[in-house]
Amino acid sequence: MKILIAADMEGITGVVHWDQVNPDHAEYPRFRRLMTGDVNAAIRGAFAGGATSVVVTDGHHHGRNILIEELDPRATLNSGSPAPLSMVNGVDQDVNGVMFIGYHGRMGAVNAILDHTWSDERVSGLWINERAFGESGLNGAVCGHFNVPVIMASGDQTLCAEAREFFGNQVETAQVKKAVSRMAAECLPPAETAKLIEEVAKRAAINLKSGKAPGPFKVTQPVKMTVEFIQSDMADRAALMPHATRATDRRVEYTADNMVTIYLAFRAMLALAE
Repeated sequence: MKILIAADMEGITGVVHWDQVNPDHAEYPRFRRLMTGDVNAAIRGAFAGGATSVVVTDGHHHGRNILIEELDPRATLNSGSPAPLSMVNGVDQDVNGVMFIGYHGRMGAVNAILDHTWSDERVSGLWINERAFGESGLNGAVCGHFNVPVIMASGDQTLCAEAREFFGNQVETAQVKKAVSRMAAECLPPAETAKLIEEVAKRAAINLKSGKAPGPFKVTQPVKMTVEFIQSDMADRAALMPHATRATDRRVEYTADNMVTIYLAFRAMLALAE
């Protein structure tokens, strides 16, 4: 049973501010160590629950955050950027289930630590088939394209609710903090979150092995994507994407036959908008 652990940073233990996840800030080294700790807890839980193989994908910023020298040696690490499937790179390699560690709420969510959807400097909203999506839904839909279910997610209470909304009540969640605004939360200490994440990951792996995990998250095809940009000039540039359509105001639309093409188009449009 092969598990992919897809890790982000804003939902990691103790994170409440951009300084803590910014490689250019003095706070960052502390929190990349905490990120590695959360990931290690998930690795321990996955193996305890029956996993025979664990792959970790570092999905924050440029994918160079997890300290490989402190990573559980039973796992392998996908690091660096760009990678073909970005935040869930490797999900197409015979994976049975995915765990989202350190994820966060979508842009505009209430009481969600550092809420954003891919880029808080470019994207003010993302819709797939007219439904508002964040990174958990977006990446989960890519996993679903490969018939791989999301079996667990960790982050604040808003992220946990978002995961259940998209993947169903069978998805296991580990709430490591309670957000009270975008940059304030009641945080559990690392000793407690390590136990919590490990226990929840173990339960998720057992559920997957016994057939009690959620099914893959699928979106209806063809898939229509709408991206709303922060500034109109960003939309101007994103609309240069072949087959993209400028909709109203700062919105650009794109339709494709499957979720992977939508995912690649989304990333290409954001690159144009930068």
